[in-house]
Amino acid sequence: MAVPKKKTSKAKKNMRRSHDGLTVTGLATCDKCGAPRRPHRICLECGDYNGKQVLANTAE
Repeated sequence: MAVPKKKTSKAKKNMRRSHDGLTVTGLATCDKCGAPRRPHRICLECGDYNGKQVLANTAE
């Protein structure tokens, strides 16, 4: 059975875990109304996706 000879320091442990942090999701702006939206999703403000009206406009 493999057993470590020395204790792993906090610095080495944290270097190994450096890629485990959370990343912030990016936001895109809607081309039609300029509202912030998640990429590759329907704009909830105007119902537009990829230049087409997908949802009925509920804002009016």
